Amino acid sequence: QGDLVESGGGSVQPGGSLKLSCAASTYISTSYCMAWFRQVPGKEREGVAAMDSDGVTRYLDSVQGRFTISQDNGRNNLYLQMNDLKPEDSAMYFCAARAVPCGYGGTFNYWGQGAQVTVSS
Repeated sequence: QGDLVESGGGSVQPGGSLKLSCAASTYISTSYCMAWFRQVPGKEREGVAAMDSDGVTRYLDSVQGRFTISQDNGRNNLYLQMNDLKPEDSAMYFCAARAVPCGYGGTFNYWGQGAQVTVSS
C-alpha cells in the first residue's frame, strides 16, 4: 500500500464521465494540499485540479466546469469527477499531496501510482 492509491480509471466515449478516487495514508496530514495531475507520454505532467485544507479549489482552464475535485470529511479520500470527457483528456492521472498550500509553487512530496483514462470513440 503506497502513500496514495488511485482507482477508477478506464475507457469511455467522448462526452462520458468517470470518477477517480485516491485513498491517502493516515499520516498525510489534513492540512495538506491535495491535487490531481495528468501526463501523456512525451509531454510534461500538468496540474488538473487542487484543493486546500480550507476547501479552496483550483482548476486547469481546459477542465473548468467539467471536472470537480472533492474530498470526504476526514480528507482520507480524494476524488475527481470528470464529466463531458474529451479525447484530449486521455492521460495517466496521478493524485499528489504536500504540506505547502496549493497556491504556492514547488514540488509535491507524495504521489500515487497513476490511473489510466482513455477517451475515444
